Amino acid sequence: MKTIQMPYSKLAQALGVKDVYLKREDQHKYGSHKGRSIPVMIKKYFKEDDSRNFVISSSGNAALAAVHAVQVHNHNNPEKIKLTVFVGQNINPQKMKNLMNTIIDANIKIEQVERPKQTAFQIEKEGSSRNLRQSTDNNALLGYYELAQELDSIPNLSAVFIPTSSGTTAQGMAEAFLGESYLTLDQKPQIHIVQTTTCNPIASMLVKDGSVSPSTTDSIKSIAGAIVDKIAHRKDRVVELIKKSEGAGWIVTNEEIKDAQKLVKQTTSLQISTNSALSVAGLKKAKDNGFGWGDGVVVCLVTGM
Repeated sequence: MKTIQMPYSKLAQALGVKDVYLKREDQHKYGSHKGRSIPVMIKKYFKEDDSRNFVISSSGNAALAAVHAVQVHNHNNPEKIKLTVFVGQNINPQKMKNLMNTIIDANIKIEQVERPKQTAFQIEKEGSSRNLRQSTDNNALLGYYELAQELDSIPNLSAVFIPTSSGTTAQGMAEAFLGESYLTLDQKPQIHIVQTTTCNPIASMLVKDGSVSPSTTDSIKSIAGAIVDKIAHRKDRVVELIKKSEGAGWIVTNEEIKDAQKLVKQTTSLQISTNSALSVAGLKKAKDNGFGWGDGVVVCLVTGM
């Protein structure tokens, strides 16, 4: 599914850049950019490995994308898929409500457990279910190749800013633009990742010539709650690709995230999430630090909730 990508001149003017596009992944039918990869993984394992049982450890966008994808599959196919979503005992009540309200299929269930990620690992190890884990499964990259392909239609594309947790989105898009996927794209924009002061294992590896703030640990929990992967198995590969694209990594504070939200609201009338605002906060930080990308178009990925 293609999502909206359009320029916002007032936002560009406020940021001091020539052209800014917002890529509205929050308008994806599965709710976020995770809708690019999770359905692809399910479809691939269903067709190629005859998988019928899946588990996922998530309370956010990945879980919602999985629920939507399974429900669509089950509605259109006689062979049903089962999905178990593992969430923690202390899950945010609103997130739990969002998940519960999304489920309309008896083949999908939510289980609260003490250690969701470890539980999902164990079940896959036992061979009873396939664990949908973007952070280590390279099949997850395929959907982000297509996202890059959509952005490649924007004339004079110079840079893309991506809110980043595991680095899967950034890796997929960078591989596509740099000619390391099955696609042949026309443009090679800089790839920039944006992380928070409480979780920045990839961005902190990209400190160079003032291109990123020093790695810090914020005593206050980040308001961008989707940035949680402190291990980041993909970090070496993502850093390699970002350097090759001549992009950078950026670490932003809660205040910078809030300021980005306000700026987007004032200039576009859009209310974007704290996670989505990371891309705009990163762009502003890059501009303030004198980072250059010529006079081309800059894209900020609006990832969703």
